[in-house]
Amino acid sequence: MDYVNLGKSGLKVSRLCLGMMSYGSTKWREWVLDEEAAKPFVKRALEAGINFFDTADVYSLGESERILGRLLKFFVVKRDQVVIATKVYHPMSEDVNDQGLSRKHIRDSIDRSLKNLGIEYVDLYQIHRWDYNTPVEETLDVLNDLVRAGKVRYLGASSMYAWQFAKALFTADLHGWERFISMQNHYNLIYREEEREMVPLCVDQGIGLIPWSPQARGFFSGNHRKEGWGDTLRARSDGYGQSMYYQDEDFTVADRVLEIARQKGVSGPQLALAWVLSKPYVVSPIIGATKLEHLEQSLAALNIKLMEDEMRKLEEPYQLHPVLGHD
Repeated sequence: MDYVNLGKSGLKVSRLCLGMMSYGSTKWREWVLDEEAAKPFVKRALEAGINFFDTADVYSLGESERILGRLLKFFVVKRDQVVIATKVYHPMSEDVNDQGLSRKHIRDSIDRSLKNLGIEYVDLYQIHRWDYNTPVEETLDVLNDLVRAGKVRYLGASSMYAWQFAKALFTADLHGWERFISMQNHYNLIYREEEREMVPLCVDQGIGLIPWSPQARGFFSGNHRKEGWGDTLRARSDGYGQSMYYQDEDFTVADRVLEIARQKGVSGPQLALAWVLSKPYVVSPIIGATKLEHLEQSLAALNIKLMEDEMRKLEEPYQLHPVLGHD
């Protein structure tokens, strides 16, 4: 496993990050795996050298954080040997203040997340989405306080427009507040709209990209067809994924991926992940897995090298998309 700096910070993270959204409670999503079923995935990730784990308070309403914290203790992992990332923004209850990026909600949420994880600090605390109802100054001020208080080591953001992220970065600079070091954005061979403004902004500002859904929720497996949603429980019940993919042009890209994957003797998801990893601005794609063979395939993708003509063929069929994943 290779380790690289996250943005311009000195924080070293593995080239793959294990996303913990798949582990929690079926009460939240029917395809989610419980703690016992999650054990082999965390164990294998640690064995492979993955030191970067990403979760969020909203994933199974805190159960994903609790599982991550308990499993790291179960496998006797030293706190300073892992990079734990979580997020804040989404509603955690029906209470009107239990959502968003207000000072109240962020302060309540970090304490709840630390309790769930069973730790004293979070390595990377990320705002999950942009909050249109809270002044960015209020959000940045309280995030800066959390860093100064030692509850958070670094700050990250996720899924917003480039102008919003630029506003946050420059507002932080103006006030001398802690800056974001990472952007967790929606990016894969099917959805490349981030290349227009967000990627250039992050490159210019030294922000590390840690894309979510780098394999488009299994869309490159060859099992997703226009007449159906794939052969896994998640594919069949994942309304969010179904709303983002499954356009005619998406299948054209997927067919090209499978064509080149067969030529190289690898799977479609492996090739799609290798493409994301090949981008110099991508630090650590966030991978998900509910089957161990899928995790093994993602690990093997680290060794796949793409030639210039293969990159060109993979990128040729792309068609413009509306903005997806910001809501």
